[in-house]
Amino acid sequence: MKRVSATPVSALAPANDPSFENVWDEIVWRGLVHVSTDQEALRALLSEGSITYYCGFDPTAPSLHLGNLVQLLLMRRLQLAGHSPLGLVGGSTGLIGDPRPTAERVLNTRETVEEWVSRLRAQVERFLSFEGDNAARMVNNLDWTAPMSAIDFLREIGKHFRVGTMIKKDAVSARLNSDAGISYTEFSYQILQGMDFLELHRSYGCVLQTGGSDQWGNLTSGTDLIHRVEGTSVHAIGTPLITNTDGTKFGKSEGNAIWLDAEMCSPYRMYQFWLSTADADVISRLKVFTFLTRDEIAEYERLVETEPFRRAAQRRLALEVTTTVHGHDAALAVVAASDALFGQGDLTSLDAATLRSALEELPHARTADGIPIVQALVETGLVSSLSEARRAIAQGGVVVDGEKVADEGHIVAGSLPGGVSVVRRGKKTLAGVFVG
Repeated sequence: MKRVSATPVSALAPANDPSFENVWDEIVWRGLVHVSTDQEALRALLSEGSITYYCGFDPTAPSLHLGNLVQLLLMRRLQLAGHSPLGLVGGSTGLIGDPRPTAERVLNTRETVEEWVSRLRAQVERFLSFEGDNAARMVNNLDWTAPMSAIDFLREIGKHFRVGTMIKKDAVSARLNSDAGISYTEFSYQILQGMDFLELHRSYGCVLQTGGSDQWGNLTSGTDLIHRVEGTSVHAIGTPLITNTDGTKFGKSEGNAIWLDAEMCSPYRMYQFWLSTADADVISRLKVFTFLTRDEIAEYERLVETEPFRRAAQRRLALEVTTTVHGHDAALAVVAASDALFGQGDLTSLDAATLRSALEELPHARTADGIPIVQALVETGLVSSLSEARRAIAQGGVVVDGEKVADEGHIVAGSLPGGVSVVRRGKKTLAGVFVG
């Protein structure tokens, strides 16, 4: 089949893998299709000419996270293949919230949602190009929802939905069978999302929606509504929920999400997160989260099998994703910081802001003035007592700012850029001291 040629977009330097005839074949190989409407029809649709597609993001937090990154990169791949994206940030659906499996969402204020819409819109825009024949467009569903009266909503949209079908949706069914139950507000969410697809289909000719597979019920609300109202078949792709091989949810631990906002998750923390990827997970992560080609990924797969101790695949994954999210300069800065912290670079040459943000992720202590090394070891938690600190120093296992310390009276003075010091016990146990 004919491959759609991508419009050159300078903002999107990576390219799709040219070894694939069709972008559909590539996203299937990358494991990005967990569920979809008719696959043969989708493959033909994505190869025969440029289409308009959309993905929605609800402002339920002030930043997107790694789960959303799957959708952003899928949007980017489709645009690079010549298709036209609509990035939707849900000013109305964000006021409602899609049903969680366990309990009702706390409704945020209109002012909070409006602020978060602006922040999420700026994040989405970084992943798309707004130039060329297939330029991206941003939309807000509050624009077409707010003017509609409740009567019009029920008469024009609600009449096309069947309650029997709605309660079978996974998210709704889970809540109906829970002690919490479900409010009519969250029950109605799927109608609002279905209306979004209908509006975008009418206004922009949109024929494809992408989202996480846990949103499949909401995705098909739109395809079913358009079929009922317009008599037209449109499509949806549900990407898999990314989990680690041990079954844990990807990108979250104890509610600590890996956010895309640098103020909520530093580039250093982002880099370290990817660097710690297990060997069993790293190849699938390279497929989903990078634009490396099939041949490049095959080589990293070989290296994982033959030289796992080098962690070459993890290093490339961490560099690629940190670059995609935070930019080339920030990625290089955190690589330099990571290397220097572990004794493979010059600490004094590091960017002050990057070094400080890196040390914030480590055990650390703060002091107005310099403190003796034995006290620094205790306050940062590298040792449990002053006597243990003295033994560590006597054994030659303590390094401050790259220099081995032999004197237990040595003052940790924050001599590195940004008024910090790096304390290391042994080869890999690090802490920071912020002075001033």
